[in-house]
Amino acid sequence: MTTPQFFSALVLVAAGLSLAMAGSWLIWRRTGNSGWVDTIWSFAVGGVGIAGALAPFVLYGEPSLRQGLVIVLVAAWALRLGLHIASRSAGVADDPRYAQLAREWGTDAPRQMFWLVQKQALVSIPLALSIVLAAWNPVGLRLQDALGAAVLVIGIAGEAIADAQLRRFRRNTEDTSRVCDTGLWRWSRHPNYFFEWFGWLAYPLLAIDLGGAYPWGWLALAGPACMYWLLVHISGIPPLEAHMLARRGDAFRAYQARTSAFFPLPPRTKSGVVA
Repeated sequence: MTTPQFFSALVLVAAGLSLAMAGSWLIWRRTGNSGWVDTIWSFAVGGVGIAGALAPFVLYGEPSLRQGLVIVLVAAWALRLGLHIASRSAGVADDPRYAQLAREWGTDAPRQMFWLVQKQALVSIPLALSIVLAAWNPVGLRLQDALGAAVLVIGIAGEAIADAQLRRFRRNTEDTSRVCDTGLWRWSRHPNYFFEWFGWLAYPLLAIDLGGAYPWGWLALAGPACMYWLLVHISGIPPLEAHMLARRGDAFRAYQARTSAFFPLPPRTKSGVVA
């Protein structure tokens, strides 16, 4: 990858994400259901990443096993997450996090929401770019790449298991004051978020060449760093926990006291000792 190629990829990734998220805003305006914003985000990041991964073949006619591996992994992630969020969004009137923001914005909600989804596009650039960087690595496939693929498979599977456990809990529990604290949710308050972040560690493994043949690969570290920042500090845990505290009250406070917020750890007892 040359410097002009990198900046061309950067511009195309930014443009693709911006257009896709503008489309999510239009769908929100038409349906009133902001849950579709996250659905489109999943497919947008995956689609833009796949398009970038295919670029060497389209431009130079040089397909590689690495491109194929990255495309399969990204497609599996985007389809799993996108379809999961789509099925969830189809069953509700609105996403409570975005709905709360819309209430706070009042009559200015349409304009504010548009700029919010554009900010989402902006902060997603490192994610899609890490996919592109992994696919453009000119080094042949190595054991390190098999490890990267395994990391993403574990991330996808772990997130799917966490989502299934939460879905089963909601289906079988009529008491809306209870908190899901079984399975993976006993070890982390947000195991789905943890495994989502964990999967993004795959792209630096695929992109980085320790021999120095591909220095651009180190930039792929921005992908998991960005995802961690988003999930833990911005759009993931903070608004969701505020919503859960409002709905579950003391039950959720007790859950917070005994359960790790993000990284899976043994639950704590009242004395602070792990159970």
